[in-house]
Amino acid sequence: MHEDLDTGQIIVHGPPLTEPEDIAQLQHLDDDEVAIVVPRNTLIDFGPRGRDISPRTLDLDQFARLFGKFQHSAWHLEMRRRYAVDEATSTYAQFVRGEAPAWDLDTPWSRTIRAKTSDGAAVGRVRIVDSPPTTGQLYLLAHAEKNAALGEDVRNMWRAEAQRVNLPDEDLWIFDSHIVALCLFDDDDNLTGAELITEPAAVNQYNRLRDVAQHYAIPYKEFAAQLNARE
Repeated sequence: MHEDLDTGQIIVHGPPLTEPEDIAQLQHLDDDEVAIVVPRNTLIDFGPRGRDISPRTLDLDQFARLFGKFQHSAWHLEMRRRYAVDEATSTYAQFVRGEAPAWDLDTPWSRTIRAKTSDGAAVGRVRIVDSPPTTGQLYLLAHAEKNAALGEDVRNMWRAEAQRVNLPDEDLWIFDSHIVALCLFDDDDNLTGAELITEPAAVNQYNRLRDVAQHYAIPYKEFAAQLNARE
């Protein structure tokens, strides 16, 4: 099952229905049409669907609690050019002054993530980078050192490559492969909450996009070397 991104049409391929008795029971089958056999689970699990009509929105506290509840995986697609929360940190100020940031590995966030990864959970990110990178994106490339120290798998991808492989222009987290949280921001790039998506077909689409991003993204150290070679 495929989705034509230009027209929005759904394209199905599979074995044709050939039994004359079965075909005779079909109504409204035109002469130029063929009947295709589609497994029920394909429609349930992979059929492209729209966003939930009444999405559930989490405030910042509710969103933060998701990080203590996931069991085996948490993954972040970072599509933005700027995060206001980063610019309020002392490490960001150190970075823009040209100093090596002094990463604190004992913050509440650090303790939560390190406990998860130490227990075997997978935590990862793919960060999209513009050409040329913004200051915020360069800061996050440096920040990957801290993420890695906490056990995270951090990768980067140029925005042109992300567009080529049809990644969504959405900043999101996927928890345990069955909960998607779309991050919500105001006009000043402040995180305000998250839209929760749990509908299975929609979640499966995001899981597929995660796999695409992981495949094409580059480990952050290799990406940093590539960026330095450009300069």
